[in-house]
Amino acid sequence: MVNVAIIGATGYGGVELIRLLHAHPKVRLSHLTSETYAGRRVSDVYPHLSGLDLALEKLDPQAAGESDFALLAVPAGVAMKVVPDLLQAGTRIVDVSPDFRLRDPSLYSHWYKQSHACPELLKETAFGIPEWNRDAIESARLVAAPGCYTTAALLALSPLVREALLETDDIIADGKTGLSGAGRTSLTLPYHFPEADEDAAAYGVGGHRHMPEMVQELARLTTSDVRLTFTPHLIPMSRGIILTIYARPKAGAGPGELRDCLAHYYEEEPFVHVLPEATWPHTKWATGTNNCFLAVGIDEATGRAILVSVLDNLGKGYAGQMVQCLNRMIGVEESCGLSLPAAYP
Repeated sequence: MVNVAIIGATGYGGVELIRLLHAHPKVRLSHLTSETYAGRRVSDVYPHLSGLDLALEKLDPQAAGESDFALLAVPAGVAMKVVPDLLQAGTRIVDVSPDFRLRDPSLYSHWYKQSHACPELLKETAFGIPEWNRDAIESARLVAAPGCYTTAALLALSPLVREALLETDDIIADGKTGLSGAGRTSLTLPYHFPEADEDAAAYGVGGHRHMPEMVQELARLTTSDVRLTFTPHLIPMSRGIILTIYARPKAGAGPGELRDCLAHYYEEEPFVHVLPEATWPHTKWATGTNNCFLAVGIDEATGRAILVSVLDNLGKGYAGQMVQCLNRMIGVEESCGLSLPAAYP
């Protein structure tokens, strides 16, 4: 049994971590922080967690550092201020904020408009997609879980780029996500129900900050230039991501070969499901789970490959991914505490 602290426990991602870890057979929730609700019980803030009598506290790195592991579900700029103290205390970390995902601190400064507080830690950080980085995650002190869109893109593209089945100089990724991706406490007008209902809108057009993470990781798999256009859209649902990717296949690579490549890479993976021909995933299939569904086709008119990747932005795109990394770090099956069917409808 390991003691786990959740830093930022009352955002949507944090409360999903509580839900998953409360029933985890190898974890004891030892410390929950909330700047907004400190001094209250988590079940008072979230009545659906009735019976979970855990106190919420202000963030104190010294207190959090008494845990074996800390899961950081905090906004950009917060993690890098507390991670050094936690590491100094011997606490191992899974961070889902963007603070440690980009290896080049100048890229972080460009995309997040602030200097990195501890760039020396970027070199040792393990990128937190277990399907691709198990050994590094297992031994790491600090894991940066990429979350939502980056995970959806990399799970779909990485095998095909590694095997040189796609041209990488003109990849287009078109994403749709639900409102929970914006978080719980910093919602601006476009995310209010009367504004978002019966509506769809693009955002981050021409420069969304998840794009450099995608390019960074894909560039490690190929000697070719990686150029990727990514445009996300907000749609009126609570949770879920569907990402449609367009790319030119290499000469001779048809849909069967692309699908076979994905199926081969993920045949032993419990959470990545490659769908048969002409089957296209729905976001509801992944709701409340750590699953990702992948589908492949070819546009007969243009010859472009079409990849569709679906996951729950709060599951495989956030809390589920963090728990999967945690499981690897504590030496239990990655599926421990995550073998939940989707909530449907």
